Amino acid sequence: MLRLLASGCARGPGGGGGALGLVLGGRVRPAAGLCDPGSSQSRQASDAPRNQPPSSEFVARSVGICSMMRLPVQASPEGLDAAFIGVPLDIGTSNRPGARFGPRRIREESVLLRTANPSTGALPFQSLMVADLGDVNVNLYNLQDSCRLIREAYQKIVAAGCIPLTLGGDHTITYPILQAVAEKHGPMGLVHVDAHMDVADKALGEKLYHGTPFRRCVDEGLLDCKRVVQIGIRGSSMTLDTYRYSRSQGFRVVLAEDCWMKSLVPLMGKVRQQMGVRPIYISFDIDGLDPAYAPGTGTPEIAGLTPSQALEIIRGCQGLNVVGCDLVEVSPPYDPSGNTALVAANLLFEMLCVLPKVTVA
Repeated sequence: MLRLLASGCARGPGGGGGALGLVLGGRVRPAAGLCDPGSSQSRQASDAPRNQPPSSEFVARSVGICSMMRLPVQASPEGLDAAFIGVPLDIGTSNRPGARFGPRRIREESVLLRTANPSTGALPFQSLMVADLGDVNVNLYNLQDSCRLIREAYQKIVAAGCIPLTLGGDHTITYPILQAVAEKHGPMGLVHVDAHMDVADKALGEKLYHGTPFRRCVDEGLLDCKRVVQIGIRGSSMTLDTYRYSRSQGFRVVLAEDCWMKSLVPLMGKVRQQMGVRPIYISFDIDGLDPAYAPGTGTPEIAGLTPSQALEIIRGCQGLNVVGCDLVEVSPPYDPSGNTALVAANLLFEMLCVLPKVTVA
């Protein structure tokens, strides 16, 4: 929905006069310019204006369509350096459902985010053209077909040179996303934050659900297994050798108990050396965090990571060749305060801040 606003209520920087303005996502502009025939879909020149989330100094936080950070929404990735995409799928869950509502709730909470990262000096919106591409139109009655739809959507996104930042959705979605990303970049390095390794072979006879995505990725050669790290792993198991498969593939497995009460900055120094200069993907399952901080998820496990450790992990990826990211498993029905979605929105912003070509002051 588009909202008409008097410019006195919705002036962007440089706005003035008495003309009415439209708020489309985060862009405030004259109503007559909404369908400007002079606009171009090609990648913008480096000195061209870039999309900026609106400041609450000029546009009230409750105003505008519900996009990620109130950025403009567009249908095509053409001309974008990076984009937020929702994948509202949860039919691959094994316990509590509801992650299909994750993208919408994360967008709602993202209204509190701002444009700069004073802690790291990152200025993503001065460096990159970013927008919200909306949601993949998944098939909630067929998981295999949903994976096809996701893969095809992401093939178009990465082919356009746009880095996807994904709002999940359950962790099944990472498999078709990596199919698309690896098709362009080759076998990927992976920074995977999670309570679970998600390398099961099958459950109830099915080889595709949110516990199997990285097993399927290994099967298809999508991962550079010597450049895979899994951080925050914990919880009870049916066997005592639950880490055997990941370690046999060459993954670095970092248990949550090895992270308790310590900074993860030294760990991420080792991870950066492990990842090198080749492309990597970041996949962050919100249940990697302790449920005290992120209760709204389908398979919570006690004694997890803290939000500050999550920031250390993501910020520790700065300087790496990050070609895609996701934040999955936010289940709003189990998140009445919205705190889980708020944490998720902040972590996605941090991922945006570590993308290549982001200016750091």
